[in-house]
Formats: sequence, structure tokens, C-alpha cells
Amino acid sequence: MEDFLNTVGAINDETRIRLLRFIDLNKKVCVCDVENSFGMIQSRISRHLKILKEAGFLRVEREGRWAYYSIRSPLDAFRQTILAEIACLDLDIPALMHNCKG
Repeated sequence: MEDFLNTVGAINDETRIRLLRFIDLNKKVCVCDVENSFGMIQSRISRHLKILKEAGFLRVEREGRWAYYSIRSPLDAFRQTILAEIACLDLDIPALMHNCKG
């Protein structure tokens, strides 16, 4: 029950729904790229990403000082269905704007 509530709670926010779609479309994104693309401050983006990760949607990979997020694989049927439903929504998804400087 707790897992279900965490998952439903994570998608009970328009920004997180848009972030899931953005990451699903772009496959692997750095926090700084998300920040630049969405025009939001890093702490706010990080909080949303943390909630989505804890809800089982995302995985994070560290490469040097950068953190890259992608859709976790494999996903269970419930989360796959949620992503499929999100893909059908008419959402304003920003273009990926790279901002990381290595």
C-alpha cells in the first residue's frame, strides 16, 4: 500500500508529470540541463527528481560531478501504464537545453 501511495503522490503534481515526460523523451538528462530547460532553480528541480526517484520512476547515474536521470528500467506494469498515459496528455514540454560544462 505504501508503494502505491508514494507512486500516486509523486504524480500528483503537474511539474513532476512534465518532468517525467521530459526525461522519457530525452532519455538521459543532467540536473543542470533540466534546470535550464524548465527555467527553475536547482533546489526545486532536485526536490522533484528525488520524489520521482523514491516513487520508483527514475534512476540516477553519477558521472564525475554530474548527476544524470533516466527512466528506470525495467519498470513494473503500473508505472509503465502511468508513463503511457502521461505520453497521451497535451503537455507543454520544453526543449532540452544543454547547460552542463565539464
